[in-house]
Amino acid sequence: MENKYDPAIHHRRSIRLQCYDYTQIGLYFITICCHDKICYFGKIENGEIILNDFGKIAYNELVKLPERYPDVLSDVFQIMPNHVHAIIEIVGATLAVAQNTDSIRTEMHVGTRAGASPAPTVQYTVGNIIGAYKSRVANLCLEILKLHDKHMGKLWQRNYYEHIIRNDESYQNIVDYIINNPANWGKDKLYMDC
Repeated sequence: MENKYDPAIHHRRSIRLQCYDYTQIGLYFITICCHDKICYFGKIENGEIILNDFGKIAYNELVKLPERYPDVLSDVFQIMPNHVHAIIEIVGATLAVAQNTDSIRTEMHVGTRAGASPAPTVQYTVGNIIGAYKSRVANLCLEILKLHDKHMGKLWQRNYYEHIIRNDESYQNIVDYIINNPANWGKDKLYMDC
């Protein structure tokens, strides 16, 4: 028996905020998970992430986001064994925190705001940016495996999670969460023994 598409039962409900323009300037907290929570990117030792080759690719591609998208900055981010947390900024954000984040940035994963030009919206959505990031990381990881004649399967879980950051308190809480995520790995809902 052939399964025909029935929109009443086969539709996928979007997890995005309805009627929100994801090309708007602002700060977005993003979580991208690996397929089946597989620890593709490394392991946690003594409360710190030890990145493997795939983890280094995931890290470097976040750093390079502003090269591909001039209106996008990688703010604070953390590669975890089986997921990625990042605050990305479409520059020009009017939040007070967008101009005052230097005091809470650490030596770890921070972007630079130099040379950014503010705009009310950009030509791409947060979804476009994340989709391209996921694709780029998967393709680079696949190149490594091909050199060793290995197969990867799926790297990423379908979709991603996002939260629109609307105020300084929310921003600070998220930054603290991201920075402390490796130290709290055993309590993380995505925890897997890697």
